[in-house]
Amino acid sequence: SKSPSPRQNMPVRYFIMKSSNLQNIEISQHKGIWSTTPSNERKLNGAFWESTTVYLIFSVQGSGHFQGFARMGSSIGCEKSQDWGSAGFGGVFKVEWIRKESIPFHFAHHLLNPWNDNKKVQ
Repeated sequence: SKSPSPRQNMPVRYFIMKSSNLQNIEISQHKGIWSTTPSNERKLNGAFWESTTVYLIFSVQGSGHFQGFARMGSSIGCEKSQDWGSAGFGGVFKVEWIRKESIPFHFAHHLLNPWNDNKKVQ
């Protein structure tokens, strides 16, 4: 039900979203929302408006796994959520979870990030 947009010929973008705990990811999977630090908001909003699709790949810091991935479903607004109970987060935005599964980093070690000195994606 998405209408055509001026971004339909733009590239797909991917971001690794690091969470400090699993509870935040579980809240996101249940409610279909996410919030990030204000320093990330500009990058994500720019990607949302300039790309056809923005995929967010989630990982809890120190877990050695990805916990799944989602599609960014809206731009980031000013509305904040009390769900995370932490100061320092910016506005809330919609995410559409595609896969909710714990995947060890070693399954992705063949993927290298050319914008991060060809380091492994994890």
